[in-house]
Amino acid sequence: CCPLTLQTYGSKNLLRVGVILQRATIIILLCCFPCCAILINVEQLMLLMQQDPEVSRMTQQYVNAFLPALPVVFLYNLETRYLQNQMIMWPLVLSGVIGNVVNVVANYVLLYVFHLGVTGSAWANTIAQYSQTIFLFLYIIGRKLHVNTWGGWSCECLLEWDSFTSLAIPSMLMMCIEWWTYEIGSFLIGLLSVVELSVQSIIYEVSVVAFMIPLGLGTGASVQVGNALGAGNIEAAKRSSSTSLICTGVFSVIVGSILAATRNVLGYIFTKDKEIIDLVAWVMPIYVVFHLFEAMTGACSGVLRGIGKQKFGAILNAVSYYGVGMPLAAVLLFVAKIGVMGLWVAMLVCVFILCTCFITYISRLDWEKAAKEAQRRAGVTQLPPPELPSLGSEASCKDLDVGPAPQPHTYLPARAVLGSVAGIEVQNDVVLTGITKTEGPAYHLELRDATPAPATAVVTKQLIFRRGLAVAAAVAALALGIAIKLTTSTD
Repeated sequence: CCPLTLQTYGSKNLLRVGVILQRATIIILLCCFPCCAILINVEQLMLLMQQDPEVSRMTQQYVNAFLPALPVVFLYNLETRYLQNQMIMWPLVLSGVIGNVVNVVANYVLLYVFHLGVTGSAWANTIAQYSQTIFLFLYIIGRKLHVNTWGGWSCECLLEWDSFTSLAIPSMLMMCIEWWTYEIGSFLIGLLSVVELSVQSIIYEVSVVAFMIPLGLGTGASVQVGNALGAGNIEAAKRSSSTSLICTGVFSVIVGSILAATRNVLGYIFTKDKEIIDLVAWVMPIYVVFHLFEAMTGACSGVLRGIGKQKFGAILNAVSYYGVGMPLAAVLLFVAKIGVMGLWVAMLVCVFILCTCFITYISRLDWEKAAKEAQRRAGVTQLPPPELPSLGSEASCKDLDVGPAPQPHTYLPARAVLGSVAGIEVQNDVVLTGITKTEGPAYHLELRDATPAPATAVVTKQLIFRRGLAVAAAVAALALGIAIKLTTSTD
């Protein structure tokens, strides 16, 4: 639901945030069905890729035990986004601590007391996921953090799925394309030797830790930029974007310097094998340069998410990683035969291209247009300042054209929201639509035959049909997965 909730919250159209949250909840729960269809066939997929049968069997055991946690994992991510977009962070930290503590305790009990093995570990993870999700939900309810944005369940959550998915799918691809690239790279390295794979695993773990700072700064940039654009505050959006990039650059230089200075001893954290330690030290200088560009790319990605330009980021990621990075990595690995160094050289080329293109795009961005797009997504429109008639030197009040007398019960024009009657609120020359005010002066609009009853019935039937198709498609995907599982199972 990012940047929709970001920009909507910034525009102060708060009740619309709740509608977006409802819409996101329904969509991600429907996504659980096709995900389950894939996960119940993990063993078959691994065997298809010539993986060890015993490893494949144990992986399927873990996945089967963890499947009940899948909806909760999705909902927890939705809760974190909901709070992040309101710049509420500490409950997320607290829920993470609780989840980790529960995970440790549950693992100890299920592994060392009940001796449940892989299945017990999966159950422990499931319990931890439920605990942190329930805690965060109760925290939101108990502290009444939802009051300003939640107006109850509304039929409007069934609307505008196209606009939601048009942002959600590119946003997902922006992250997944990069993740998949690293997984593919590790798979290719595994075809070379165990030593090369060990080095790749160590550097990958280092990269995950090093990327936490740019990830946090990128998330902060996304929140600040999205809220500012939703409020129409262009200068604040620019300032947040620049600040995040500068801070990311400074921290990436510091982290890179530490990694470069400790490259000869870094491997000892993971292993005592001298060959692996020396190879890690050899690759680390390339990784340090890679980290500088990757960090800036991560911050730029956060800015793009706040602006709502995920589609541009997803396309550029796909071209860079799969059009340039993976082919170059294959050549360096299997033709030039320079081992794990070749993979990280290819990744360096990727992030250099991404960083250059992202910074160029952001620096040339039309921020005023971006603000208007953000306010359109948020359901608000700018109210232009009234034009005062100019008076000549000899003009008098009698010369002014006052127009016809106003009709009784005339209000400012508002956009009707399908399924409800929209109210109006004016804040800082911004007209908020789709809002029901419960305090202060209220404006009530009467729709006088704006839409004939037959047309409304047709629209409602079409909406029910389309949402019914979405549910049917999700269930059909799960049914197909179950059928494949039953027909290919060897048990």
